[in-house]
Amino acid sequence: MFVTEPSSKSISTDQELLVEYADSGDLEVLGTLYSRYLHLVYGVSLKYLKDREESQDVVMTIFEKLITDLKKHKVENFKSWLHVTTKNFCLMKLRSSTGHSEKSDSAIISQESMEFSVPVHHDDSTLEDDLILLENCIEELKEEQKLSVRLFFIEQKCYKDIVVQTGFKLKKVKSYIQNAKRNLKICVEKNREQV
Repeated sequence: MFVTEPSSKSISTDQELLVEYADSGDLEVLGTLYSRYLHLVYGVSLKYLKDREESQDVVMTIFEKLITDLKKHKVENFKSWLHVTTKNFCLMKLRSSTGHSEKSDSAIISQESMEFSVPVHHDDSTLEDDLILLENCIEELKEEQKLSVRLFFIEQKCYKDIVVQTGFKLKKVKSYIQNAKRNLKICVEKNREQV
């Protein structure tokens, strides 16, 4: 369903495909874009749900969700937006599952929101607003902080891998991440007060 024949679309950037999909509503365009990140969606789902079959279902569900969500939201960085969308979908799925206790639900959501010290709301529309706000705040970070945060939290690289990939010294990487977390918290709180 998602794998398309090689065409000029396969060499388009994510942003070009997003614009083309927004303009045309062509599911083939969306499929081309989504097929680039199937492994990411499946991997994130498997990490949280610990079940291969359920994770495969999430891959299909997220695609269906994108059909409408991408028409409502302007997405700047598709990969990171998709990662966050998938993660939160899985957390909500865990939350709503009957065998999941209220206590462990709170623990999961608290643990996830503590990464950036941003409160996670249970209402879907507010949660989406928070994610968009967080993404906008990440874009405002200094380049070194932005890169370090994306690699650490979104791509889930360890400090050592970030050092190798960026050429930053280990002390600097830790400092960039720490400062980014503080700056993100300030940015999110400031923007929430303005709403």
